[in-house]
Amino acid sequence: MADEQQEPKNRKTLDDRAKMTELERIRHSCAHVLATAILRLWPEAQFAAGPPVENGFYYDVDLKHRISPEDFAAIEAEMKKEIKANNVFEKIVVTREQAIADSESGRLGGLAERPGNPSKFKLGNLEAIPDGEPISYFKNGDFVDLCAGPHVMRTGNIGAFKLTSVASAYYKGDEKNPQLQRIYGTAFKNKTAMDEYFKMLEEAKRRDHRKIGAEMGLFAIDTEYVGPGMPLWLPKGTVLVEELEKLAKETEFAAGYVRVKTPHIAKAKLFLTSGHLPILYAESMFPPMELPPEGDDGIAQAKERREKLEQLKKSRSELEGQNKLLSGRIHAVVISGQQTAAAADAMLRMENEKKLTDLETEIRGIMEESNLYYLKAMNCPHHHRIFAAEPRSYRDLPLRLAEYGCCYRYEQSGELFGLMRVRSLNMNDAHIYLTEEQFESEFNAVNEMYLKYFKIFGIEKYVMRFSKHSQEGLGKKYVNEPELWLKTEDMVRNVLKNSGINYVEVENEAAFYGPKIDVQVWSVIGREFTLATNQVDFAVPSKFGLTYRDKDNSNKTPLCIHRAPLGTHERFIGFLIEHYAGNFPLWLAPDQVRVITLNDDAALIDYAQPIVNELRANMVRVDADFSATPFKAKIADAEKLRVHTMLIIGARDMEAGNVSVRVHGQGNIGAKPKAEAVAEILADIKARR
Repeated sequence: MADEQQEPKNRKTLDDRAKMTELERIRHSCAHVLATAILRLWPEAQFAAGPPVENGFYYDVDLKHRISPEDFAAIEAEMKKEIKANNVFEKIVVTREQAIADSESGRLGGLAERPGNPSKFKLGNLEAIPDGEPISYFKNGDFVDLCAGPHVMRTGNIGAFKLTSVASAYYKGDEKNPQLQRIYGTAFKNKTAMDEYFKMLEEAKRRDHRKIGAEMGLFAIDTEYVGPGMPLWLPKGTVLVEELEKLAKETEFAAGYVRVKTPHIAKAKLFLTSGHLPILYAESMFPPMELPPEGDDGIAQAKERREKLEQLKKSRSELEGQNKLLSGRIHAVVISGQQTAAAADAMLRMENEKKLTDLETEIRGIMEESNLYYLKAMNCPHHHRIFAAEPRSYRDLPLRLAEYGCCYRYEQSGELFGLMRVRSLNMNDAHIYLTEEQFESEFNAVNEMYLKYFKIFGIEKYVMRFSKHSQEGLGKKYVNEPELWLKTEDMVRNVLKNSGINYVEVENEAAFYGPKIDVQVWSVIGREFTLATNQVDFAVPSKFGLTYRDKDNSNKTPLCIHRAPLGTHERFIGFLIEHYAGNFPLWLAPDQVRVITLNDDAALIDYAQPIVNELRANMVRVDADFSATPFKAKIADAEKLRVHTMLIIGARDMEAGNVSVRVHGQGNIGAKPKAEAVAEILADIKARR
């Protein structure tokens, strides 16, 4: 299938495919046209995955010839021929046996049968398709591919396209598998849309936070000594971190938050109780550290527990795989009317589910017994224990606990990207413990806080993405509380409707413990970012036994709101660098003011130094250039470093008691009395302009 060779967990469902946009269909179809073109040039080529992705598509190919950008013109010429031919994308439903036979003959992913060159990756793709799910081909011209679709009607419906790059990729993302060539491209309805996209792309390159971060000396990533995805904040970058933290603390203090601090590590029991382990978040957490008892016996016991744990995890994986196959088989035999066979498979699946439950209990027990410690990937469970540390009354609620907690996520190496995807991250986190009656006002207050931040940072385009559960995921991806899901989703929906906030609803994207809002924002060049979150937790507080004494003297479990308006500092600063192109507003700029004299004349320096001193006394990030360096070179240096405001002093400025003001990106503003210039700088910083 053009895109069916993804990891099983990433495979699009048939429902997902039905929801593909017109543009996604164009790009999916263009991937097939790309494969057609490559086969015309290199008939021996073998294809794996070819899905539409954000901003384009790719196709993974196994080919002795190393495709380079120099080959793109020839490939694109063949693609244009296929588009001009206006061939129909014909869907053909086949049996699994037929698909296997066509893979073995080399017909799948080819222009014809290829004796001695079987479609080896298509055989692997077939394994990812559950029993009972229809198997289909899509044919355009002579090219036939294993694919569930959807596509545009004809190749001629593909508007404008362009191949963009080539990279290496392991089959199914596993470094143990063959390394393939991944050809990237993009496609649009028309050339105008494509030209606009590439214009935006060029601007995005100019604003790349990694490039600007290096130019401005904001951060460094030392993979050799510190590790990938672990940013080191340099002095000027630390300014950004601290200014954002200062903003958040001021805003939260005014809103009634109290600050807490929690450790970077915790025992496995904390995350087992919260539900983050052993399955849901295990892949996002660094491997645990074990503190075995002292002595040889303790070390031996620890080794024995580790081996037992690995054995249990293997058994769990085997049972889960077996149940997946059983589910597909049950579906297939029910459709065919073989009720007896379906009943037998259903009974076996139920037995496996019981075994899985028992396995989870045993795994949990061993993990707790093993004295395992994990780096925290989230602050939530720590905050729950802070709530539990003292008796609580309804008079204490809402209780708003805020923290700049440093968290750690074991992101895959291929997913790391500058500040946008890191392994060490500082979370602008808080948890609000409240009653049901307080929910609307508190949830709305969090959303209003977002809007306040948007205004400060000049974010004009945004949407609140209201993420809900799916019934099919209950007891698996989501806690099995169907009534509470519907109730809390209604509560969130009512807040959004009553507040008039721009939002959309999406299925099957909630947190495991409740519905959530993901805040999508767009930078000034139109790039979309997931910036922040506002989540409802109706499940985890009860797991920790959190209660408060109500008015009637009964113990009740609080609701909890998880919120992070500024997300992680790493990602948010990456966004701001690109949003501002490094030209930060005065209050946020690492280099706020530079006082520059025309030359090194002593009288000019005596006039300028008190201005520097006054600004510094008011905590302004100011430096001075009183050197004999030519004046134009001084200005050029300040502009290169993106110094926000320059106060320039010459003989005439000194005589008039003035300074000449120059602002980065705006040029000369004109002369002002020095006291007025200083006052304006202080006022703009205070107002965060």
